[in-house]
Amino acid sequence: MKNQLPITHYPLPVITYMEKIQSEIAELKSQIQALRQERAMLTNNHVELSENDSHLAIVEAYRRQARENAQLSAELKGIDDAISFLEKQIEQRKVYLNRNLPISIRISQQEAQLEEAKKIAQIHAERVNELAGELAKEIKLLKSCADELSPMYWQVYYKPFITGFKTISVPYVRSDCQVWTIVNRIV
Repeated sequence: MKNQLPITHYPLPVITYMEKIQSEIAELKSQIQALRQERAMLTNNHVELSENDSHLAIVEAYRRQARENAQLSAELKGIDDAISFLEKQIEQRKVYLNRNLPISIRISQQEAQLEEAKKIAQIHAERVNELAGELAKEIKLLKSCADELSPMYWQVYYKPFITGFKTISVPYVRSDCQVWTIVNRIV
């Protein structure tokens, strides 16, 4: 008999979802890198310092620059806040990955084992269906012989040669792509 049991196709495994999260992390890192480059470009106008300046003089020079460039300071603060936010987003995704990755790997392994077991079961089911077809054919041939012999058998032995043909069935495996069912087909 032809293949009666199509292989079921499952939705994308959980591991694909994990790859998506890893892709998001890479994208967040890229955004952080771009912000750091932008911040570096904005801070290129360094405060003029000399090696002989005291710590207090250096602090005062940076404060003076911040007062003179308030908009730049606000923009730098915004960039720093954005970097901080994106870094927290990365950490949240990493925590999620670390917590769920073992589960996803286990699920992925179980899906692979399930697919392998289904292939083996399908081979057996196909063989059962093949044998069921052969058995049904043999039963029909036996019924044909019984139909020929029964009249003579009645005359000699006063009883039927073979009975029970109305309830003879053979097992048959069928599938709706998700659930396999063994049914008895009346021959």
